[in-house]
Amino acid sequence: MTMDVRAVLEFATLTRGLSLFLQAVLNAAIPDHEADAFRPPHTEEPLYLDSTVEWLFGGLSRWDAEHFLFIAERGYLYEHNFAFFPLFPIILRGLAETLLWPLSSWLSVRGRLLVAVALGNTALFLLSVVAMHALSRFVLQDRRLALLSSLLYCITPANVFMTAGYSESLFAALTFGGLFLLEKGFTFRACLALSIATAARSNGLVNIGFLLYLPSLHAISQIRLYRTITKGHGKVFHYVWVIVRCLLTSLLGTAIIALPFCAFQYYGYRTFCTPSISLDRIPPALLSLAERKGYRVPDENGPPPLWCMRPLPLLYSHIQDVYWDVGFLRYFELKQIPNFILALPMATLGIMAAYAYFQANPEVCLRLGLWKTGATKGLDKPIPGFFNPRVFVYVVHSTVLLVFGTLCMHVQVLTRFMASSSPVPFWISAHLLLLNEPLLHRRKTLNPNVQLQTLSKNGCKNTPQNPLTALLPYFKACSPTTQSILGYFLLYWVLGLALHCNFLPWT
Repeated sequence: MTMDVRAVLEFATLTRGLSLFLQAVLNAAIPDHEADAFRPPHTEEPLYLDSTVEWLFGGLSRWDAEHFLFIAERGYLYEHNFAFFPLFPIILRGLAETLLWPLSSWLSVRGRLLVAVALGNTALFLLSVVAMHALSRFVLQDRRLALLSSLLYCITPANVFMTAGYSESLFAALTFGGLFLLEKGFTFRACLALSIATAARSNGLVNIGFLLYLPSLHAISQIRLYRTITKGHGKVFHYVWVIVRCLLTSLLGTAIIALPFCAFQYYGYRTFCTPSISLDRIPPALLSLAERKGYRVPDENGPPPLWCMRPLPLLYSHIQDVYWDVGFLRYFELKQIPNFILALPMATLGIMAAYAYFQANPEVCLRLGLWKTGATKGLDKPIPGFFNPRVFVYVVHSTVLLVFGTLCMHVQVLTRFMASSSPVPFWISAHLLLLNEPLLHRRKTLNPNVQLQTLSKNGCKNTPQNPLTALLPYFKACSPTTQSILGYFLLYWVLGLALHCNFLPWT
């Protein structure tokens, strides 16, 4: 383990412990808001330690976390539960029934699931930090930028969703890890990781774009190299084989990544369109909730829902449309202005990343980074940092997420949507800090008493390993850019815990 990885892991462990502590304190100090959220009744009798666990970790079970906990405990009973993919509930139930099974005499299933959330998401976040650093180090080719990006990720504005009973930490670990494997050329293992990510969140399907792009880039590089070696007189068969192999890899990889999504939609179709259970097998308290709230449950004696009759009966699309009113421009209403303001900082980072990258690399962008001309002959040995041509596909991916999240989703989820799916918000933030913060430079500043030194360009250690903790005591002396970025990260980090853990509007 390198010194950088150790420093990032230590900081990530510190922030996870602090998050768990703060959510317990804030949950106890602030009364819960009576929100119109999914709150299923607890039909199991509480055991000795349940009240203690609820006090310690109850703040982790708010908003969508209730869906994941309910699925882990009861399975997919209600129709709208199918908006939440199965991998995370399976992991929670697995932890509750194996590692935490010795506590079954003192803790109910729900109590063990809450402990599983705290332990599982802590471990998953640490894995995602390691994957984030490895991916950043390989793509950016800049040790300082990779380190600072990973440290910023540890205080992500989506912190509460990485800590609570949400699938964001799991998805980030699988996505960043899968992309690192794909960059290293381990295509099959990368496809498996990205496929498992799709079993955690539906937007894992967007990762198919990387599988279509990176092998194509590799194939073009191979053809260019072969032409150079053979001085342009290579056999056509070699070119054809490279192209065919690229196509087969992309097609097979796409099928592997999309398989969990398709299988889950088929399971939803079988559950509601050809049900095999009757209402008398559903606990009365849960059936009463369904009748009161209008939740659909599978019933072999009832008529199938209308969505089953569609040419492509996708339950996920039906749920997003009917239960969450998700659709193109549906969120563009005056009453949603506060939510657009909430998402504005993350959207600003995404826009700045795309604009800055295009300004620095117009030829790379116009040619999709796939081949070079005389104006782009630096592609083979690019300069390290955020403007590295390797970053192009990640900026495109981030921009796609930004546009889709803004136009077609509940815009307030944009923060966690992008922070768990793309490294770009952290790369551009770290890039701006290194570019604009004198305290991170070796040159003298206006106030030599607060001068800091970080890693030098050649990567030699000459300063504190964690530039963030070194900067915070001198926050008032930092540049406006640093104050804006760190202020945003830390404010959302703490405010999210305070509001989300008490059913206040932070989803």
